[in-house]
Amino acid sequence: MRPDEFLRTLALLPPPLHDRALTLRDFTRPTRCDDCQRIGDAVRLALTAAHYDELTSAGELLDTAERLAADHGIHRRSGDDQQRGRGRVARWAATSAPLVAATDASWKGRVGGIGYVVSDGHYGLLGRGIGRLDPTGASRVLINELRAVDYLLTGYDEAPVGMTVLLDCLAALRYLHRWQAGETSAMPAGYSLRERRWSDQPTLVRLAEQVARRPDLTFAHVKGHSGHALNEAADGLSHMARRRREEPFDLRPRAHALVDAFLRDWHANATL
Repeated sequence: MRPDEFLRTLALLPPPLHDRALTLRDFTRPTRCDDCQRIGDAVRLALTAAHYDELTSAGELLDTAERLAADHGIHRRSGDDQQRGRGRVARWAATSAPLVAATDASWKGRVGGIGYVVSDGHYGLLGRGIGRLDPTGASRVLINELRAVDYLLTGYDEAPVGMTVLLDCLAALRYLHRWQAGETSAMPAGYSLRERRWSDQPTLVRLAEQVARRPDLTFAHVKGHSGHALNEAADGLSHMARRRREEPFDLRPRAHALVDAFLRDWHANATL
Protein backbone atom coordinates (compact mmCIF):
# COMPACT_ATOMS: atom_id res chain seq x y z
CA MET A 1 0.00 0.00 0.00
CA ARG A 2 1.43 3.36 -1.04
CA PRO A 3 1.72 6.06 1.67
CA ASP A 4 -0.80 8.29 -0.10
CA GLU A 5 -3.31 5.43 -0.35
CA PHE A 6 -2.90 4.64 3.34
CA LEU A 7 -3.42 8.26 4.44
CA ARG A 8 -6.36 8.81 2.08
CA THR A 9 -8.19 5.74 3.39
CA LEU A 10 -7.16 6.46 6.97
CA ALA A 11 -9.11 9.72 6.80
CA LEU A 12 -12.33 7.69 6.48
CA LEU A 13 -11.94 6.27 9.99
CA PRO A 14 -13.45 7.96 13.07
CA PRO A 15 -10.88 9.17 15.67
CA PRO A 16 -10.58 6.00 17.84
CA LEU A 17 -10.11 3.70 14.84
CA HIS A 18 -7.97 6.30 13.04
CA ASP A 19 -5.46 6.41 15.91
CA ARG A 20 -5.30 2.63 16.21
CA ALA A 21 -4.70 2.15 12.49
CA LEU A 22 -2.04 4.86 12.46
CA THR A 23 0.02 3.05 15.11
CA LEU A 24 0.05 -0.04 12.85
CA ARG A 25 1.11 1.86 9.74
CA ASP A 26 4.61 0.34 9.57
CA PHE A 27 3.11 -3.11 9.05
CA THR A 28 1.53 -2.02 5.76
CA ARG A 29 4.95 -1.48 4.22
CA PRO A 30 6.78 -4.17 2.20
CA THR A 31 8.41 -6.82 4.38
CA ARG A 32 9.88 -10.32 4.22
CA CYS A 33 8.53 -11.16 7.68
CA ASP A 34 5.48 -13.45 7.45
CA ASP A 35 4.11 -12.27 10.80
CA CYS A 36 4.40 -8.62 9.79
CA GLN A 37 2.73 -9.44 6.47
CA ARG A 38 -0.27 -10.97 8.28
CA ILE A 39 -0.57 -7.90 10.51
CA GLY A 40 -0.36 -5.63 7.46
CA ASP A 41 -3.01 -7.66 5.65
CA ALA A 42 -5.40 -7.20 8.58
CA VAL A 43 -4.78 -3.45 8.60
CA ARG A 44 -5.32 -3.18 4.84
CA LEU A 45 -8.57 -5.15 5.12
CA ALA A 46 -9.69 -2.83 7.94
CA LEU A 47 -9.11 0.18 5.71
CA THR A 48 -10.98 -1.49 2.85
CA ALA A 49 -13.90 -2.15 5.20
CA ALA A 50 -13.86 1.51 6.22
CA HIS A 51 -13.94 2.50 2.55
CA TYR A 52 -17.27 0.66 2.26
CA ASP A 53 -18.51 2.20 5.54
CA GLU A 54 -18.26 -1.13 7.39
CA LEU A 55 -16.83 0.39 10.56
CA THR A 56 -17.73 -2.54 12.81
CA SER A 57 -15.76 -4.88 10.56
CA ALA A 58 -12.91 -2.37 10.43
CA GLY A 59 -12.75 -2.33 14.23
CA GLU A 60 -12.73 -6.14 14.41
CA LEU A 61 -9.93 -6.35 11.86
CA LEU A 62 -7.88 -3.80 13.82
CA ASP A 63 -8.48 -5.94 16.92
CA THR A 64 -6.95 -8.83 15.01
CA ALA A 65 -4.00 -6.74 13.81
CA GLU A 66 -3.26 -5.49 17.34
CA ARG A 67 -3.45 -9.00 18.78
CA LEU A 68 -1.07 -10.31 16.12
CA ALA A 69 1.28 -7.37 16.74
CA ALA A 70 1.30 -8.05 20.48
CA ASP A 71 2.04 -11.75 19.88
CA HIS A 72 4.78 -10.80 17.43
CA GLY A 73 6.55 -8.73 20.10
CA ILE A 74 7.91 -5.19 20.34
CA HIS A 75 7.51 -4.45 16.62
CA ARG A 76 9.44 -6.13 13.85
CA ARG A 77 13.20 -6.15 13.97
CA SER A 78 14.29 -3.65 11.34
CA GLY A 79 17.00 -1.12 10.79
CA ASP A 80 14.65 1.70 11.72
CA ASP A 81 15.86 3.10 15.04
CA GLN A 82 12.52 4.84 15.50
CA GLN A 83 10.89 1.45 16.19
CA ARG A 84 13.46 0.07 18.64
CA GLY A 85 12.07 -1.01 21.98
CA ARG A 86 8.47 -0.02 21.29
CA GLY A 87 5.40 -2.12 21.96
CA ARG A 88 1.76 -2.03 22.90
CA VAL A 89 -0.49 -3.88 25.32
CA ALA A 90 -3.45 -4.26 22.98
CA ARG A 91 -6.11 -4.71 25.64
CA TRP A 92 -5.93 -0.98 26.50
CA ALA A 93 -6.18 0.20 22.89
CA ALA A 94 -9.92 0.85 23.01
CA THR A 95 -9.76 3.41 25.81
CA SER A 96 -11.82 6.49 24.96
CA ALA A 97 -10.45 8.77 27.70
CA PRO A 98 -7.97 11.55 26.82
CA LEU A 99 -4.48 10.10 26.46
CA VAL A 100 -2.07 10.46 29.35
CA ALA A 101 1.60 9.45 29.09
CA ALA A 102 4.54 9.35 31.49
CA THR A 103 8.24 9.40 30.67
CA ASP A 104 11.32 8.77 32.79
CA ALA A 105 15.07 8.21 32.62
CA SER A 106 17.54 6.20 34.66
CA TRP A 107 21.31 6.59 34.82
CA LYS A 108 24.06 4.75 36.67
CA GLY A 109 27.77 5.07 35.93
CA ARG A 110 28.19 5.13 32.16
CA VAL A 111 24.90 3.40 31.31
CA GLY A 112 21.40 4.80 31.12
CA GLY A 113 17.87 3.96 30.08
CA ILE A 114 14.75 5.84 29.03
CA GLY A 115 11.14 4.72 29.04
CA TYR A 116 7.60 5.85 28.42
CA VAL A 117 4.09 4.46 28.80
CA VAL A 118 0.78 5.75 27.43
CA SER A 119 -2.68 5.07 28.83
CA ASP A 120 -3.72 3.43 25.53
CA GLY A 121 -1.11 0.68 25.98
CA HIS A 122 1.80 2.10 23.98
CA TYR A 123 5.19 1.92 25.63
CA GLY A 124 8.88 2.07 24.84
CA LEU A 125 12.21 1.47 26.53
CA LEU A 126 15.73 2.05 25.28
CA GLY A 127 19.16 1.66 26.86
CA ARG A 128 22.19 3.75 26.00
CA GLY A 129 25.81 4.08 27.00
CA ILE A 130 28.40 6.84 26.76
CA GLY A 131 30.42 6.67 23.59
CA ARG A 132 33.38 8.70 22.36
CA LEU A 133 31.07 11.07 20.49
CA ASP A 134 28.36 11.30 23.13
CA PRO A 135 26.93 14.85 22.95
CA THR A 136 25.36 14.91 26.40
CA GLY A 137 27.86 16.93 28.38
CA ALA A 138 27.42 17.72 32.07
CA SER A 139 23.59 17.70 32.23
CA ARG A 140 23.32 13.96 31.64
CA VAL A 141 20.27 13.18 33.76
CA LEU A 142 18.31 16.22 32.56
CA ILE A 143 19.10 15.55 28.91
CA ASN A 144 18.03 11.95 29.15
CA GLU A 145 14.76 12.98 30.80
CA LEU A 146 14.16 15.12 27.71
CA ARG A 147 15.27 12.35 25.38
CA ALA A 148 12.58 10.17 26.96
CA VAL A 149 9.96 12.74 25.90
CA ASP A 150 11.38 12.78 22.37
CA TYR A 151 11.28 8.97 22.33
CA LEU A 152 7.59 9.11 23.26
CA LEU A 153 6.64 11.71 20.65
CA THR A 154 8.61 10.10 17.81
CA GLY A 155 6.68 6.89 18.44
CA TYR A 156 3.81 8.54 16.56
CA ASP A 157 3.66 9.88 13.03
CA GLU A 158 1.92 12.75 14.79
CA ALA A 159 1.45 12.87 18.55
CA PRO A 160 -2.26 12.63 19.48
CA VAL A 161 -4.00 15.98 19.94
CA GLY A 162 -4.43 16.99 23.57
CA MET A 163 -2.18 14.33 25.06
CA THR A 164 -0.87 15.01 28.58
CA VAL A 165 2.76 14.05 29.29
CA LEU A 166 3.80 13.60 32.92
CA LEU A 167 7.41 14.02 34.12
CA ASP A 168 8.92 13.80 37.60
CA CYS A 169 11.85 16.06 36.63
CA LEU A 170 11.07 19.74 37.17
CA ALA A 171 14.17 20.91 35.28
CA ALA A 172 13.07 19.00 32.17
CA LEU A 173 9.55 20.34 32.56
CA ARG A 174 10.86 23.92 32.59
CA TYR A 175 12.63 23.38 29.26
CA LEU A 176 9.50 21.90 27.70
CA HIS A 177 7.46 24.90 28.81
CA ARG A 178 10.11 27.31 27.49
CA TRP A 179 10.17 25.54 24.13
CA GLN A 180 6.40 25.52 23.96
CA ALA A 181 6.52 29.29 24.54
CA GLY A 182 8.87 29.68 21.56
CA GLU A 183 12.30 29.68 23.27
CA THR A 184 13.58 26.87 21.08
CA SER A 185 17.23 27.97 21.28
CA ALA A 186 17.37 27.27 25.03
CA MET A 187 19.37 24.08 25.64
CA PRO A 188 20.77 22.39 28.78
CA ALA A 189 24.31 23.36 29.71
CA GLY A 190 26.97 21.42 27.84
CA TYR A 191 24.65 19.86 25.26
CA SER A 192 26.54 19.69 21.99
CA LEU A 193 24.84 21.04 18.87
CA ARG A 194 27.46 19.70 16.47
CA GLU A 195 26.27 17.93 13.35
CA ARG A 196 25.13 14.35 13.93
CA ARG A 197 26.13 11.51 11.66
CA TRP A 198 22.96 9.54 12.37
CA SER A 199 20.33 12.30 12.27
CA ASP A 200 19.49 15.55 10.50
CA GLN A 201 19.19 17.35 13.84
CA PRO A 202 20.33 16.88 17.43
CA THR A 203 17.58 15.15 19.41
CA LEU A 204 16.77 18.10 21.67
CA VAL A 205 16.71 20.57 18.78
CA ARG A 206 14.17 18.39 17.03
CA LEU A 207 12.17 18.02 20.26
CA ALA A 208 12.18 21.78 20.91
CA GLU A 209 10.86 22.52 17.43
CA GLN A 210 8.15 19.88 17.70
CA VAL A 211 7.01 21.08 21.12
CA ALA A 212 6.87 24.68 19.88
CA ARG A 213 4.45 23.58 17.16
CA ARG A 214 2.17 21.73 19.58
CA PRO A 215 0.47 24.09 22.05
CA ASP A 216 -2.23 21.44 22.47
CA LEU A 217 0.16 19.10 24.32
CA THR A 218 0.21 19.44 28.10
CA PHE A 219 3.43 18.82 30.03
CA ALA A 220 2.84 18.42 33.75
CA HIS A 221 4.72 17.39 36.89
CA VAL A 222 4.12 14.22 38.85
CA LYS A 223 5.96 13.42 42.06
CA GLY A 224 8.34 10.52 41.52
CA HIS A 225 8.17 7.30 43.56
CA SER A 226 4.80 8.32 44.96
CA GLY A 227 2.82 5.34 43.67
CA HIS A 228 1.49 7.04 40.52
CA ALA A 229 0.86 4.11 38.17
CA LEU A 230 2.06 5.67 34.91
CA ASN A 231 5.14 7.25 36.49
CA GLU A 232 6.04 3.98 38.21
CA ALA A 233 5.66 2.13 34.90
CA ALA A 234 7.92 4.59 33.03
CA ASP A 235 10.45 4.42 35.87
CA GLY A 236 10.42 0.62 35.77
CA LEU A 237 10.92 0.56 32.00
CA SER A 238 13.86 2.98 32.16
CA HIS A 239 15.58 0.91 34.86
CA MET A 240 14.90 -2.28 32.93
CA ALA A 241 16.43 -0.80 29.76
CA ARG A 242 19.52 0.32 31.70
CA ARG A 243 20.03 -3.07 33.36
CA ARG A 244 19.63 -4.84 30.02
CA ARG A 245 22.77 -3.05 28.80
CA GLU A 246 24.79 -4.85 31.48
CA GLU A 247 23.10 -8.22 31.98
CA PRO A 248 21.30 -10.65 29.66
CA PHE A 249 17.60 -11.32 30.18
CA ASP A 250 14.50 -11.58 28.02
CA LEU A 251 13.39 -7.96 27.96
CA ARG A 252 10.19 -8.18 25.92
CA PRO A 253 7.92 -10.27 28.18
CA ARG A 254 9.08 -8.45 31.31
CA ALA A 255 8.35 -5.04 29.80
CA HIS A 256 4.97 -6.16 28.47
CA ALA A 257 3.92 -7.63 31.82
CA LEU A 258 5.10 -4.57 33.74
CA VAL A 259 3.16 -2.17 31.53
CA ASP A 260 0.02 -4.31 31.63
CA ALA A 261 0.09 -4.46 35.45
CA PHE A 262 0.51 -0.71 35.93
CA LEU A 263 -2.08 0.14 33.27
CA ARG A 264 -4.57 -2.13 34.99
CA ASP A 265 -4.04 -0.07 38.13
CA TRP A 266 -4.20 3.21 36.20
CA HIS A 267 -7.50 2.41 34.50
CA ALA A 268 -9.00 1.20 37.77
CA ASN A 269 -8.16 4.51 39.43
CA ALA A 270 -7.88 6.88 36.47
CA THR A 271 -6.70 10.30 37.56
CA LEU A 272 -3.79 12.56 36.62
